[in-house]
Amino acid sequence: MDSDDSRRKRAAFKQVDVFTAVPFKGNPVAVVLDGNQLTAAEMQSIARWTNLSETTFVCTPTRDDADYRVRIFTPVSELPFAGHPTIGTAWAVMQHGLTPKTPGRLVQECAKGLVALRLVGERVFLALPEPSFVAPDDSGRAGAATALRVPVGDIVSASIVDVGAIWFTIQLRSAAAVLDLDPDMALVAAHRNGAQTGICVFGLYDEGAPSAVEVRAFAPAQGVSEDPVCGSGNGCVAAVIRRQEVLDVSGYAASQGCRLARDGRVEVEYDADGTIWLGGTAVTCIDGSIAI
Repeated sequence: MDSDDSRRKRAAFKQVDVFTAVPFKGNPVAVVLDGNQLTAAEMQSIARWTNLSETTFVCTPTRDDADYRVRIFTPVSELPFAGHPTIGTAWAVMQHGLTPKTPGRLVQECAKGLVALRLVGERVFLALPEPSFVAPDDSGRAGAATALRVPVGDIVSASIVDVGAIWFTIQLRSAAAVLDLDPDMALVAAHRNGAQTGICVFGLYDEGAPSAVEVRAFAPAQGVSEDPVCGSGNGCVAAVIRRQEVLDVSGYAASQGCRLARDGRVEVEYDADGTIWLGGTAVTCIDGSIAI
């Protein structure tokens, strides 16, 4: 029987769990490996259908020094940059057979510009775009505290950090305080200002714990109440930790996703030149094609 489905084009498609080597943990990203055939409206429609925090579309680069170009969509809008989709897309294109122009390295073109990635065994690291910082005023801190349902005095520090995605980044007194959060999602969404993605919260574990930092990221205005393991949010946390000398280390591991049973692990390394490298492992859970 003939059908519309049989006449439609198909594109290679992968769904990758990022910041984990265990399927169905970490944070999933859907990757459409031939985005050249799609309009922005069609990309947005697919991202709305996958209903993941992000869906990416791999396209031909416009710059000779890039290995590929990627467009990144949440269920409601396009993003200039995001962390876990960058790592998941790099993993997907390598699994799909892309040969890097430089062995052990990839260069991704996105709306934020060029993002360098390095391949270390089964791990993928991205060079975080240069962060910028804005200090929130007292009303911004108070509003964030109310949205998180914590006393404003429990906020150790607060910064609005832009790494391509913009997060209102808060340090609480401990990792346990982060895990105990039960935010008012309506207030978290209302707290968003302009291009701000949401509120990202972190706290430190005691020395000797498997992870140094616990992170949670809330972005209900983007259609994602809580991101299981957020690359850009962890990037903002890493930038704050370096800037404020929260940890005296050349790198650390952060955990995220425990409250969602999606345990993930994010590795951070600080280079002497100021570059922040953020990455981890990934695993392909779906490998096939999608009708476009």
